[in-house]
Amino acid sequence: MAEGREHRENREYRMEELAREAGITVRTVRFYRERGLIPPPRREGRIAWYGDHHLARLRTIAALLERGHTLNGIADLATAFESGRDVGEVLGLGEPTEETPVRLSPEELADYFEGEVTPENLAAALDLGYLAVDGEELVHISRRLLDVSAALVREGVPLATVLETGRRVRAHADALAELFTTVLHTHADPLVEAKLRPLAKSVVEAELSMALDRHLRPDQD
Repeated sequence: MAEGREHRENREYRMEELAREAGITVRTVRFYRERGLIPPPRREGRIAWYGDHHLARLRTIAALLERGHTLNGIADLATAFESGRDVGEVLGLGEPTEETPVRLSPEELADYFEGEVTPENLAAALDLGYLAVDGEELVHISRRLLDVSAALVREGVPLATVLETGRRVRAHADALAELFTTVLHTHADPLVEAKLRPLAKSVVEAELSMALDRHLRPDQD
């Protein structure tokens, strides 16, 4: 029966096997379970069975500890992670037509935003829809947004500020999209709808460029 278990797509482990695979002690596994850092095992009579998702969580905990996170902080992150919307909910209307989603482990996300991946920021990103949960992974909705956000943080902008700015930008972007689609549906043949995206983007990029010039250029008076 044990041999059959090992050949399942999702292998199951007794606590001793799980600890050995994770490179930690049984006592540590038990401690993490009591702290809620890993979910409860599946029970079969008096035997507790742990799956690959438990092993992945233990490896994530080890990686986050190596990056300086505390157990309390990891517990808070786990709570935010588990309460987040799953990827099907965020991408329920279809994946973005031009944006490329990015899959990340929690430790990879921590590397992108060193010291800034707090429970509050993670919850804000999940609420905004930038991040979604897919099993033991996170999915960022857009490679471009992920890279720009990380670049802003490296320049010293707090991640909380980046996320709040993103929320405000989204409201303006929705208003602009509504404006352009209204113009199209009122004055143009639906067959030219495919041309709307590049034209609208060109207008917005040009206007934003000129607005940045006005705000960033020193007074010439």
